[in-house]
This record gives sequence, structure tokens and C-alpha cells, in this order.
Amino acid sequence: MLEAVQNAFRVPDLRRKLLFTFGILVIYRFAAHVPVPGVNRDALRNLFNNNELLGFLNILTGGALQNFSVLAMGVYPFITASIILQLVTPLIKSLEELSKEGEAGRRRITQYQYWLTIPLAALQGAAQAALLAQSGVLPRFSLTQYPLETITIIITLIAGTMFAIWLGQLITEDGIGNGISIIIFGGIVAQIPAQMFGILQSGGWLRLLILLVITVLTVAAIVYVQDAQRRIPVQYGRRVRGTRVYGGQSTFVPLRVNSAGMIPLIFASSILILPSVIAQGFLASQNDFVRNTASQIYSLFNVTGNFYWLLYFTLVVLFTFFYTDTIFRQQNLAETLQRQGGFVPGIRPGKRTEEYLFYVLQRITLAGAIFLGLVAVLPWMVSLLPGMGQVTRSSDLLVTSSGMLIVVGVTLDTMKQLEAQLLMRHYEGFIK
Repeated sequence: MLEAVQNAFRVPDLRRKLLFTFGILVIYRFAAHVPVPGVNRDALRNLFNNNELLGFLNILTGGALQNFSVLAMGVYPFITASIILQLVTPLIKSLEELSKEGEAGRRRITQYQYWLTIPLAALQGAAQAALLAQSGVLPRFSLTQYPLETITIIITLIAGTMFAIWLGQLITEDGIGNGISIIIFGGIVAQIPAQMFGILQSGGWLRLLILLVITVLTVAAIVYVQDAQRRIPVQYGRRVRGTRVYGGQSTFVPLRVNSAGMIPLIFASSILILPSVIAQGFLASQNDFVRNTASQIYSLFNVTGNFYWLLYFTLVVLFTFFYTDTIFRQQNLAETLQRQGGFVPGIRPGKRTEEYLFYVLQRITLAGAIFLGLVAVLPWMVSLLPGMGQVTRSSDLLVTSSGMLIVVGVTLDTMKQLEAQLLMRHYEGFIK
């Protein structure tokens, strides 16, 4: 692999792409330390020391939320917009027709995604700022008392998100890999040294060594499952035109064991976070019933409780099936095969092929869903090991569960792109 890296840097074009990607990541990391106007740094530090939920969200933003920088939301409003459009495309006929129009249709849907990102960023930014304002982090965030400062903070957060998306586009166009994924990847990896130092201070070398071994084993398992697929054989019929014979070749349709990626973890964590966030706002209520109910809900959905992790596992499994089914129906594999003259041997084209593919996909997705569920509750399982103590937070690991999926997925995708570039130039690739 080291030789492949050397070969990549010997090629001027690849070297330029790699250095350009690294330069954009450096710019992103610098911007992640530029705070939003009016932040009380001492109150922000105290809040993060006492709030496990914010610590979890901070890992996903690569430390930008801990500084409440202009990139506090990262590119996640853009990811949320993408997920929403994927889910509503089968429900809206015009979007479904647009998705079938090839490259032009995809560009149009991407434009809708950018438009949807702006209001989502405004809502998410306002919600985050309001939550921090309750703890004195943003003392001048109030639309009634300080309208100009409040609007300025929200616009700054929106601009930070769009700036991060723009940096991702630059990487996609002139660098290596998918820009948005690389931006998220850079934020996650940047937190690893600080995580290692924190674990070393709190638990010593033994805990750090155990977590390193667990991380390596988990990454190896993720690589195995991410590349695992069921290959459905496909035969194309022969067509004779004059003296020439067309078609007749055999190929396969790859059905991935994990088609959903890390999306189910985002869905499940978002739903589980919502009750505790809402309950936290009522903990200081003057009404005893409201305060006690909020306290019970907050403790029930707290990440230190067993109920949280059991429900997390269940939701991840359910969302894996849901998202995989949604994506599969959008692809229309059976219809595409029939239109191209292909068929699965022993299965009639059309409806029967669709039912067969769906049946196979459901069976292999079961393994992928259980695996994702186990990865999601990895912090809880680590806490059950002797001598590990209360390691029940994702932030207590070197990399979060969703972070490991992102890091592995982005690394594999980038390596494959580099390998393709090297093979085009007659060099030996990364993957042998």
C-alpha cells in the first residue's frame, strides 16, 4: 500500500488532486475554530462538561459545536435535505418522473436539495442557538430583545453550512473522492487525537489499549460487511441482426448486505435525542407534575440508561429495513432489466423478478440490520466489559459508531477512486 501511495504522488495530476483535497480540509479545520458572534466561552465550556448529549453531537460535527463556530452545523442540513428528498421522491409523482430523466433530472433534484438546505439550516441553527441561550452561552440571542444580533447569528450559521458545502463541491470537482463525505470524514478524524488524550487521562493506558483493539476489530468487521454482497445472476437474450449476434452475455446484479449505510443510525439517534431535548426544557418548570414528568422522560432517554440502548438497537434495525426498501423501490431493478432484455434464470421477468429480488434483499438485509444495530450499541457493550466502567457514551470511544461507518466508507471509496486512477496509468493499485 505504501508503494501505491508513492506511485500516486509520482503522478502530477494525482499529486495535485491529493494536495488540493488536503488544502481544502485544512481550510475547513481553520474555519471550524471561528466562533459565532456573542459566544460566552466560559459558559460554553461548562455546558459541554455537564451535557452528554452535546458531547455526542460535537463528535459528529468534528468539534465545531464545542467552539460553536460558524461551522457548528457542518454539512448535516444538506445531508438531511438529501434524505428527505430520497424519502418523498416515490410519494411525489413529479419528483419521481424527474429522477428518471437521467443526468438532467439528477441535477434538478440536486438544485432542490440546495434550496431545501437553507430553511433546514435556519431551523437547526435557531434550535441549537436557543438551546445554548438557555444556558447563558448566547446571552444576546433573543428575537424580541435583540433582533439584530439574533438574526445575525442565524445567518452566520446558515452561511457556515453553505461554505462547508461549497468546500465539499470543490473537492468533488478538483480533488479526490466525494467532497461532502470527505468534509465529514475530516471532522471526525480530527477529533481522534483529543479523544485518545481524554481517554488516557480518565482511564489510563489499559483502557486506551482495549478501546484501540475494539476499534480495530470493529473497523475490520465494517469493511467486511460494507463490501459483502449477494450477486444475482442475470442473462441477456440473444438478438440476431443480419449476420451479427448481439447480447447473450451473463452478468450479475449486486445486492449489498448493508445498502443503508449509516442513515439508520442518524434516523434512530435523531428520534431518541428529541424526547430528552424537549424534556430538558421543562426541567425547571414551576409545575410539579410537568417537572416530574420531564425528569422521568429525561432519565428514561438518557444515554446512560439500558432502555436507551435497547431502543436504539431496535430503531436502527427497523430503519435499516425501511430505508433499504425505499431505496430498492426507487431503483426499479426489475423494470430496468426487462427493458434491457435481461432476466434472472428460472424467474419470469417483470413482477416475479421484482418479488424475487425483494425476497433476497430482505434476507440479506436482516444480517446487515443486526450488524448495524450492534455497531450502534457498541459503547453500551463496551461498558459491560470488566474494568471498563461506565463507558456508555459514544464520545467515550475513539470514534463514534456512525463515525466509524463514515470513516470506513469514505476511505474505501477514496481508495477505489485512487486505484482506478493508478490502473489507468499502469500502476499497481491499493487493493490487490
